[in-house]
Amino acid sequence: MKVINLSEQSSVVNQYMAEIRDKSYQKNRLLFRNNILRIGEMMAYEISKVLTYKTKTVTTPLGTIDIPQMKDDLLVATVLRAGLPFHEGFLRIFDHAHSAFVSAYRMYTNREHTEVGIHTEYIASPSAKGKTLVIVDPMLATGGSMVAAYEALLNTGKPAHVHIACVIGTPEGVEMLRQNVDEETTLWCAAIDPGMNKNKYIVPGFGDCGDLCYGEKL
Repeated sequence: MKVINLSEQSSVVNQYMAEIRDKSYQKNRLLFRNNILRIGEMMAYEISKVLTYKTKTVTTPLGTIDIPQMKDDLLVATVLRAGLPFHEGFLRIFDHAHSAFVSAYRMYTNREHTEVGIHTEYIASPSAKGKTLVIVDPMLATGGSMVAAYEALLNTGKPAHVHIACVIGTPEGVEMLRQNVDEETTLWCAAIDPGMNKNKYIVPGFGDCGDLCYGEKL
């Protein structure tokens, strides 16, 4: 599996990451969601550079011109609910893409909240067969929910290629993917942090993305 860490480059993405990590900035949900969306747009643009293209002749008011057009049949999938603004950012760039949604969430399996299990109960997706599948989820902590989403989506058909995109990941999450996804998969991260705390939250991270986007849940 190829791993691309955008924080290793100097770009405006690093500014967006600094803002969403700032606990004062996080008090405004609109600003937080907007930066998650903008990171999605930037990452989609980076992914667009490695897709396949074919030349198309375009007729202008004054003549014609040959311009490379994206050839891939894209399916952009996200994990509910935290993935929604990230997904929207991707759709703003890949505006002709198909969409898929997976409900895969983690549940603590012990009283101390130090052990995590993954529960998947809903999927809405067209067939992934032959498509370029892009799975977007802001957080790659243990990697369990991403693997669950990946497996659920592959049950709809074998894609031509898979890209996995996250805002922030951990070495443990990256290793989980290495062990469970096709070796030709590409992982894109805006940052990879050192690890997790005992409750399986990314450190230093930025907290619970779903809660920061939409409010706390029961």
